[in-house]
Amino acid sequence: GGTASISNMGMFGIKQFDAVINPPQGMIMAIGAGEKRPYVIDDALQIATIMSATGSFDHRAIDGADGAELMKTFKELVEAPMGMIA
Repeated sequence: GGTASISNMGMFGIKQFDAVINPPQGMIMAIGAGEKRPYVIDDALQIATIMSATGSFDHRAIDGADGAELMKTFKELVEAPMGMIA
């Protein structure tokens, strides 16, 4: 058994997908490919590497608000990885 899984299709160039939870897992995160796109950073148009991450949660085990908080924290850490060292 387990608690959570990560499914990475990004290595195959797939930009976004939805992963299916495998019981008894409580959640699975789907990671898509990163690609360079125009993005506004500090009110200036720049090029940034953008990727998708989708979370699927079994609401019998994980409240949706807690799942959303996990995805928010993941986004913050990926966008500013130095925060993981501090």
